[in-house]
Amino acid sequence: MTADTLAEARAGLRDILPPLLAAVPIGLLFGALAVGRGLHPAEVALMSALVFAGGAQFAVLDLWAAPVPIGAVAFSTGLINARHLLMGASLAPKIAGFPRLVRFIGIGVMADENWALAERRARERPLTPAYWIGMAVPFWVNWVLFTTLGALAGSFLGDPKRIGADFAFTALFIGLVAGFRAAPRAGAVIAASAAAAALAHLAVGSPWHVVSGASAGIAAAVLLAPAAPAPVGNPAQAGATEVRP
Repeated sequence: MTADTLAEARAGLRDILPPLLAAVPIGLLFGALAVGRGLHPAEVALMSALVFAGGAQFAVLDLWAAPVPIGAVAFSTGLINARHLLMGASLAPKIAGFPRLVRFIGIGVMADENWALAERRARERPLTPAYWIGMAVPFWVNWVLFTTLGALAGSFLGDPKRIGADFAFTALFIGLVAGFRAAPRAGAVIAASAAAAALAHLAVGSPWHVVSGASAGIAAAVLLAPAAPAPVGNPAQAGATEVRP
């Protein structure tokens, strides 16, 4: 392993550290809520390892019953996780040169937090496999570890509202959104997405606000995108140019 590879891996770990720490109370909270719904700690660990999607996992707990409403669970989690299609599409060209195994692992542990950090990094320099793995894999390990610990601790954690842990998930996403504030037209896109999500949540509830916010943000980005310059040698452009003798 070269010095550059180690430096990139350390940079990835350094960048993911704040979201990693912020995810600790969220993981503990999910684990405690999951065992309260009747899941075994081993099932919590397996869900976190295979699903690895905090929003979808919390949505499942809201729907959990006996028997499990499989159709409702699949529909709700599908809507919530549909944003990963857009996230993966935006990240694909930036990791196209990675080894196939690294791409497979990296996309498997992609989450909102490491996706946002990867996009921010890509604006400054090309992404490297070492940076991506050094950032993404520890975040996955952290989520599995602390959701499992939360499940094992169970009722010992008490009411999460006492320490503000119920707001940690929201605060983490606010921080991620703030990281894009310097991007061109980011303010308008964020405002459109937030307004649409809030209206959808008030009108029809979860999980439609996720799809509505994402769709409105995409629409705003497309409408506000600058027009592409005309290609050199465009016949239409040439015909419109005045020819002087």
